[in-house]
Amino acid sequence: MSDHLGTGWAFPVATDPRGRIGMVSGVRAVEQAMLMILMTPKGQRVMRPEYGCQLHELVFAPNDASTLGLASYYVHEALSTWEPRIELEEVDADVDPDYPERIVIRVNYRLIDEPNARSLVFPFYRMPTETLP
Repeated sequence: MSDHLGTGWAFPVATDPRGRIGMVSGVRAVEQAMLMILMTPKGQRVMRPEYGCQLHELVFAPNDASTLGLASYYVHEALSTWEPRIELEEVDADVDPDYPERIVIRVNYRLIDEPNARSLVFPFYRMPTETLP
């Protein structure tokens, strides 16, 4: 089942018990690739400036419906563009009721050619408004 999903370096990059680069495969490789896309600001990679997600532009954004909508849009756009092994079903962003500076982004997706739905939860931290000048 996981052969068609590939194998890649673990993210974050780390060594295994034998001192080699850690590797992941299957569903874990796909989920780590999704995290790498979301955690890479567009423009960070010199040879591929369009790679990544604009989510980082919202660090200083107000805690409102517009910010939540943009967060969902940016995540959907990035994953649709850069992760061909998935089919997005829904991306939803909500403010964490316990930590208002944290946006919880839920990505509901399916692996291509597999019927089961999966979910990835990604916490995004905004700058607390009380620390802004």
